[in-house]
Amino acid sequence: MIVMTDAYENQPDPIRSFDASAFDAELQSLVAAPNLAELRIALAELRGRWLHKEQAQTNDQSIDFPHSFIAAELAQINAAQTIERARHYVERLRRCAGEPRTNNVNDLDLNRWKTYGDIQTDSFWQIERRDRGGAHTANYWGNFVPQIPNQMMRRYTKKGDWVLDAFAGSGTSLIEARRLGRNCLGVELQEPVATTARATLAAEANPHDTIGEITVADSVSTDFRALLAHHNQHHAQLALLHPPYHDIIRFSDDPRDLSNSTTAENFIAQLGQIAENVAHALAPQGYLVLVIGDKYARGEWLPLGFQAMGEVQERGFTLKSIVVKNFDETTGKRTQKELWRYRALSGGFFVFKHEYIFVFEKRA
Repeated sequence: MIVMTDAYENQPDPIRSFDASAFDAELQSLVAAPNLAELRIALAELRGRWLHKEQAQTNDQSIDFPHSFIAAELAQINAAQTIERARHYVERLRRCAGEPRTNNVNDLDLNRWKTYGDIQTDSFWQIERRDRGGAHTANYWGNFVPQIPNQMMRRYTKKGDWVLDAFAGSGTSLIEARRLGRNCLGVELQEPVATTARATLAAEANPHDTIGEITVADSVSTDFRALLAHHNQHHAQLALLHPPYHDIIRFSDDPRDLSNSTTAENFIAQLGQIAENVAHALAPQGYLVLVIGDKYARGEWLPLGFQAMGEVQERGFTLKSIVVKNFDETTGKRTQKELWRYRALSGGFFVFKHEYIFVFEKRA
């Protein structure tokens, strides 16, 4: 079970900074140890200095590691039963401090993959509480959990890349993009909601000098390529879709609002059109993330999630992953737990406790 908490709350794990050249030289001295006993003696001296040092002033020649990572790596080296195995662990740590090994999708250094303990790779996410750091608020009914765009941007974009959000809402994705050094263009149907979101975004610091912009429009008919072209961009690398779950929550009286779709079939068709619009603006092999849940209607479970999944696949996308996320409470159910439990028992159904995060890759 993966439990995700606030990605920006104060962390108890301090960062240890090292001069890269000195760090590598000290590790080489361990590799040169003639036997396991002498390696452990040298390791004990290093561990005493490395794990209790004060935070050093970082510079272009410094490398940073979480305290827990360094402690675990040194413990594994110390526990090795042969000199060959100990040297193997030391060389692995040297690679962590060496030249980064990245791919063309994100900025993650695969030589340091063990340091990314907060990046999720399992298909079940339990988020205990939404991130309320920075400009994030929970005032908008049905808004995005910030940890989701945070995870997706870190996995599927690099700093400076462009992200599209077809349902900008309270601006959650734009805030996360600003914090992570990504540019983000959002589309929001309701002018008052967009106005509030712009003000919220303006309250978030912009240390990476990125672009965050919200356009009032209908994503069903929006030309996302034109939005990018306004900033001299041809493609985005990631699109995020967190639509209404059909009519579970009515967000406005606007007939264009997907929460006012007359039928579930119309809702799915409109969502498919938005996915197609976004596809035109995504780079080849770019990613689309859809967050959606199911609903009940007249005693029947309607699998909106899987219907939407199939619709997006028909619009030029390959399914990469399905993540199931806990969905513990909604505003409407928060004070009605006993009522919903009674209804479930009397009606023979189960109360929703999950939603889906579908990850798609655009076909080349």
